[in-house]
Amino acid sequence: MSSVTAPPRTDPVRTGRFTIHGEVARPLTLSVADLRRRWGQHEATVTFDCATSGPQEHHFRGPLLREVLEAVEPSFDPRRRKERARFLVAFTGGDGHHAVLAWAEFDTDFGALPILLATRMDGTELDEAGCQLVVPSDHCGARYISAVTSVWIGTCRVPDATS
Repeated sequence: MSSVTAPPRTDPVRTGRFTIHGEVARPLTLSVADLRRRWGQHEATVTFDCATSGPQEHHFRGPLLREVLEAVEPSFDPRRRKERARFLVAFTGGDGHHAVLAWAEFDTDFGALPILLATRMDGTELDEAGCQLVVPSDHCGARYISAVTSVWIGTCRVPDATS
């Protein structure tokens, strides 16, 4: 009698991989190593307040979010500012935590925030743990998403006022 072997797990949390999808021309699945290899690395030392463990200070390294998201070709005309301003970016972490950013927060024509997809934290590579969303301007840590598993890009559809 032969035995059947289960396929290896491809759980994004365990592999450090995440998918960028939504209203994009080229969805991508990336690893932390891909983030290091394909984009320039930037650094940020940040202090934020964590609700469960108080003030935290960390040093992060990774590519700028805006540069990574350009690779998936979001479904807007990049020359039209008002069109870009309608887009949202939603993140899911390995622990189920979610956060949403407006595209305009990191777009160079608007807020130009240097938001990172960190590949390293405090000198430790995040290959196994997964990348981390880092919003250096935030004073609380609620939008610091650990072990990013999914990044969704899409438009904000406002309901009709008569509905």
